Amino acid sequence: MTPRDRSERPSSPGDGVPAAGRWSDLGRPPLNAAALRRALVREDSVWTALDVAQVTGSTNSDLVAAARAGRAEEGAVLVAEEQSAARGRLDRVWSAPARSGLFFSVLLAPNDVPVTRWGWLPLLTGVAVATGLARTAGLDTALKWPNDLLVTVDGQERKAGGILAERAGTEGVVVGVGLNVTLRADELPVPTAGSLALAGAEVTDRDTLLRGVLRSLEQWYTRWRVVGGDPEMSGLLETYAAGCATLGRQVRALLPGGDDLVGEATALDGDGRLVITAADGSRHPVSAGDIVHLRPA
Repeated sequence: MTPRDRSERPSSPGDGVPAAGRWSDLGRPPLNAAALRRALVREDSVWTALDVAQVTGSTNSDLVAAARAGRAEEGAVLVAEEQSAARGRLDRVWSAPARSGLFFSVLLAPNDVPVTRWGWLPLLTGVAVATGLARTAGLDTALKWPNDLLVTVDGQERKAGGILAERAGTEGVVVGVGLNVTLRADELPVPTAGSLALAGAEVTDRDTLLRGVLRSLEQWYTRWRVVGGDPEMSGLLETYAAGCATLGRQVRALLPGGDDLVGEATALDGDGRLVITAADGSRHPVSAGDIVHLRPA
């Protein structure tokens, strides 16, 4: 069955969810896979297939494996109601109760864009998620370079989501998103975590949020591809910089190899790297690393 065929198949509202556990938490209903396909998988859409799994280890790992085996094409979307082995950057564990968030991955193959610009895909996804949430949930969010989504809870900056991009063979990239939606305070894995509900989102219905985020991602991805992945012509660089909570702050960059760099995050360059200006005025573009926002002295 092709991805297009799957979008037409008959399905119950809880497609992908075993009946015994479908309503085990009435405050967290299952995603309506059939309705999501009808809304998102169209002939003129980037999205070519959408599947919902009740539980899996990692949607990124599953979709990467499917792409490498030729079982998935560009535009495939894989969503999980629960992930048992979800990963963030630096192989950190991402855990959350079943149906408490949005956990999904998409397969993108921007073969008309120079590979040197593919590094913008996680940043593009961050902009798309933030834009989609503003439209559907009425919620202001901020982006922490390179891949975190921040919300404000009780006046404090908290991480509510993360993005992980992985190559899938030579022609594709799988981008995964994990987003806490209805996590309660007593369910937070760490004190610095947050959720859309705790941040006062106007909408926490996951079907509505997923439609909004994927439509936003489709718009930004198409806009970026049309101009060959140029971050300035597409408006991506300007939009990311405007919504980036890291710029203008004192940061510590924990670099690969164990070194660190302290300074002010002053800019993003054309390759999406964070430019840190050290105390001596030297400028250092950082392409990979863990960024810590430092409190003002």
